[in-house]
Amino acid sequence: MELLIGLTGGIGSGKSAAADEFARLGAAVVDTDEIAHELTGPGGAALPEIQRLFGSAFVDAAGAMDRKRMRERVFADPAAKQRLESVLHPLIRAESERRIAAAFAVRKAPYVVHVVPLLVESAGFRERFGRVLVVDCPEALQIARVRQRSGFSESEVRRIIASQIQRETRLAAADDVIDNSGSIAAMQQKVRQLHEKYLALAAV
Repeated sequence: MELLIGLTGGIGSGKSAAADEFARLGAAVVDTDEIAHELTGPGGAALPEIQRLFGSAFVDAAGAMDRKRMRERVFADPAAKQRLESVLHPLIRAESERRIAAAFAVRKAPYVVHVVPLLVESAGFRERFGRVLVVDCPEALQIARVRQRSGFSESEVRRIIASQIQRETRLAAADDVIDNSGSIAAMQQKVRQLHEKYLALAAV
């Protein structure tokens, strides 16, 4: 059967590291953040509409969306956030579906891991995914990881966390959970265990 796993988690939880391990083990990974970066990078399909809606000030010298400026804008203006999402979400959804279909049909992947940061916030997610996998860690660890990775201030990270769905709500939606509060090796071991589980489910 075609098994589609929805992988999600709060910022700094370790979604990408878990997805990388699934890919190393042979699963196909389709990451919406990666797609969004392509769509808003130089020559990206979303750039013309973003420039039309927000102006050339939101496109940097390299021809990509100015992410810092846009992040500040959408946090300060909910209407701007909705406008940006109205451009990006349909494009991300279409490209995700294309890549998922290709993973099954062309690559013959045993299963596909679809990384969606806002998975639990999206309508109809239960119908789309065979399993929902949440990567989780305490908020203090999220903050420390994001500050180390991105150089954001603590208040910036807290603001991002506050804008996301509550940790308890996300965990309540999970079929499987990876507790990523320990070492990389411990997380990878949990991924390996789930990989075996998903291979068995996909073989049914």
